[in-house]
Amino acid sequence: MKARPPAASRLAALLLTAALLGPLTGCAGNGEPAADRGPAASAASTPAGSPAASAAGFSPVDTGWVQLVLPMTEQALPLLELAPSRGADPKLAAWAADVAAGHRADVAELRRLRDRMGLPDTNVHEGHAMPGMVTAAHMARARQAEGAAFDRLLLRLVRDHLRQSEKISDSERRNGRGAPARDLAAALAADRADALHTAPGLPGS
Repeated sequence: MKARPPAASRLAALLLTAALLGPLTGCAGNGEPAADRGPAASAASTPAGSPAASAAGFSPVDTGWVQLVLPMTEQALPLLELAPSRGADPKLAAWAADVAAGHRADVAELRRLRDRMGLPDTNVHEGHAMPGMVTAAHMARARQAEGAAFDRLLLRLVRDHLRQSEKISDSERRNGRGAPARDLAAALAADRADALHTAPGLPGS
């Protein structure tokens, strides 16, 4: 886990996380999968915003959503792209390819919004194993798995990613202030819900 921010910034981060995630809190440090740790130990550390974002009509909730959902989307892509070479189920590989294509378009839109908000291009959650975040530890396990074992791992991790992304995007849609952020969040939430609905089922998944 990175160094804690000053008390005032930490309070703002906690309030922002609560607004975005509700009962979903926490980032597990050191790249350990949050799903394997049980309840999260601490709230996510998210900057409270930027002067440029505020001047453009965006709230700290908008800022926090962009700075969380962008790395979530970026970090899911390498896992999705492994499906054709590591998996056994062609239906799952085709579904993963569709989800990956949508994620690439989402990344482009989120980066444009981030730049419009005047936010840095750094990942403020780097090294944090947050709910729905595909981590380095996840990727190491995925690269070692193949066939049906890879398919089960992929489906579990991507389903978790999609569920969490849908939840925080729906929260941004309801609680955000900037219309461009809320509109994009609504589109992402709908896309994630559709991907979950069309996900193929696998034995043991």
